[in-house]
Amino acid sequence: MKKRFTAFLWCLSFACHLHAQTDTAMSAPAPDSGKALPEVQVHAYEQFGPILILPAAVGIVNRQDLDQYNNTNILQAVNTIPGVRMEERSPGSYRFGIRGSSLESPFGVRNVKVYYNDIPYTDPGGNTYLNQLGFYNIQSLEIIKGPGSSLYGSGTGGVLLINSMPAQWQPGATLNYTGGSYGLSNTEAEIRFGDSTHNVILYQHLVSNGYRQQSAMRNDIISWDGVVKHSGKSELSVHFLYDDLYYQTPGGLTLAEYNTDPAQARPGTSSAPGAVQAKAAIYQKTFLSGFTYKTQFDTHWSNTTTLYGDFSQQLNPNIRNYSRTSEPNFGGRTSFAYQVAKGKSTFQWVTGGEVQEQLADDRTYNNVNGDPQALQADQEINNGQIMGFTQLSWTIGNWIAKGGVSINSLNVALTTLSAAPSVTQNKTYSSQAAPRLALLNRLTENLSVYTTVEKGFSPPTITELVPTGSQVNFNLSPEKGWNYEGGLRGYTIKHQIYFDINVFYFRLQNTIVERRDSSGGDYYLNSGSTTQAGVEAYLKYKVIAAKQLNTFLWLGYSGYSFHYEKFVQLTTDYSGKALPGTPNNTISAGVSLALNVGLYADVNNYFCDRIALNDANTAYSASYNLLGCKIGYKKAMRKYFFDIYAGANNILNQEYSLGNDINAINGRYYNTAPLLNYYAGISLCYLK
Repeated sequence: MKKRFTAFLWCLSFACHLHAQTDTAMSAPAPDSGKALPEVQVHAYEQFGPILILPAAVGIVNRQDLDQYNNTNILQAVNTIPGVRMEERSPGSYRFGIRGSSLESPFGVRNVKVYYNDIPYTDPGGNTYLNQLGFYNIQSLEIIKGPGSSLYGSGTGGVLLINSMPAQWQPGATLNYTGGSYGLSNTEAEIRFGDSTHNVILYQHLVSNGYRQQSAMRNDIISWDGVVKHSGKSELSVHFLYDDLYYQTPGGLTLAEYNTDPAQARPGTSSAPGAVQAKAAIYQKTFLSGFTYKTQFDTHWSNTTTLYGDFSQQLNPNIRNYSRTSEPNFGGRTSFAYQVAKGKSTFQWVTGGEVQEQLADDRTYNNVNGDPQALQADQEINNGQIMGFTQLSWTIGNWIAKGGVSINSLNVALTTLSAAPSVTQNKTYSSQAAPRLALLNRLTENLSVYTTVEKGFSPPTITELVPTGSQVNFNLSPEKGWNYEGGLRGYTIKHQIYFDINVFYFRLQNTIVERRDSSGGDYYLNSGSTTQAGVEAYLKYKVIAAKQLNTFLWLGYSGYSFHYEKFVQLTTDYSGKALPGTPNNTISAGVSLALNVGLYADVNNYFCDRIALNDANTAYSASYNLLGCKIGYKKAMRKYFFDIYAGANNILNQEYSLGNDINAINGRYYNTAPLLNYYAGISLCYLK
């Protein structure tokens, strides 16, 4: 304990952080002499303006927030947003949830609609492979909490808007390298060129041995983002990304195994091999291409149209079998906007649609020591999703009213080729209307209050309809529910403090929950209804301690009461039990300090309350505190800039599980996270 406390004091002693005036690490450092926080800008719900006029619960993560942590993933920065929880079961295996939306997801993203540079990134089967994006593919995030029904369609958890382009453009080149504990090595090379045309080419190479046995990973990413502007009235953006990802999957541990050796992989049994023997892993290759064309027809009408194509191939040896999946996806989205202003009144109408199609091949084989053997199943899956939306906004003086609705339709066709004769099953979820109403009053220039009522709709994903652990389940019903929300946000003390507080009540019907069979396979069922009530609060304070020093303090809190309202499974009644997988309380806090001589430091802590691990609430994971810090020195020399940094995670050496397997059979809930670990790196930049 003395060593850990000394490490903490060592971090605090370097209490200084220089934040560049731009949102990217590619620009030369400059001291921030302003006393006020810059006003937060958002794009959610086609707002394109300050957050004080947005009637919605939204969390923002920008480049400055991301750079407070190491450059391997966005997990720590995302978890500073109240209501948002990102988990890592092992390096490369992520879960992303908003207000408990990842309850039934064994991995990935569920019930959250994701857009990457306006491209619909969530496939029509409802799955999102967030691990295809590297740390440097993300410059900023907007996280809409609660159903984003009026413009974004299905999804009861929320919406994630990802932007890969820097906030301020400057041609040049950057080379980043970070090394650390458990064989961590992360290299990024970046070239930015063009003037009226912006081009960013990235290459990222990340490897890690992992903390646990059978948890090594490697990720190689090449991407190109380009933007061409024409005469101020139109803009074309083009995006290409290729990802070659490999990560091992160590599997869940029982409590006894976790206490005996938390770093071990899942051991074998008399009926099933362990993770090491099965060579359990994911081999995933993805190619994504898309373009967006924005044009302003006249002073009132504009259009944004996006077309994309995506192909993913995944190989997955695991303890049950060996699966090979190919998933070509394509689709597009278009929206027309009409806006007119007269006096103190402004009217806006946004309407459009989104179409996605997926043609997937899924073959399952026996797994013999990591090699595919006899064929078990051969299936073709066709997912087609259509969504139409419309939204009206009316601003009168200090009042803003928004009303919108989307109509969603999903069709799934499953053909089993391994049957004799082949069998085709169809399921259609159609004409599901999801409305949203919102009202905001800007009480003063720096204070606004809002309320929203919205309906969420989410059909089962293809993973839930065609699970790994049992037969095809086309009897699953879509989740749907109403969310009621109110919030207050604003600035105070001459814009030095920003605060955002909201409360919500969400009642979800036909909640889909995950189960695990004796062999570790997944299956899903509807659980009746759930009630989810909560409060979320965020505060950021810019302190000017001295002329040469800038200091930011921030604090985030979420408090939840999530329960099954009515859930009876066979003869067992779980009604009134706490929803598993989501902590009742989380607290994130930090301090970021800067000296204009170039020294900087960021210190942060994340507290997570205990988490129920099953529906019966008979098992809980322990609460934990994650203390981290990052220190460094930045220096600009004419056109050149360098940043040298070092940091530590989990300074208190907490033993905890991050990414629990909920309702796992035989109590295999635990996926151990790393203990105290270190990293250090350097960034070199040339600015043209």
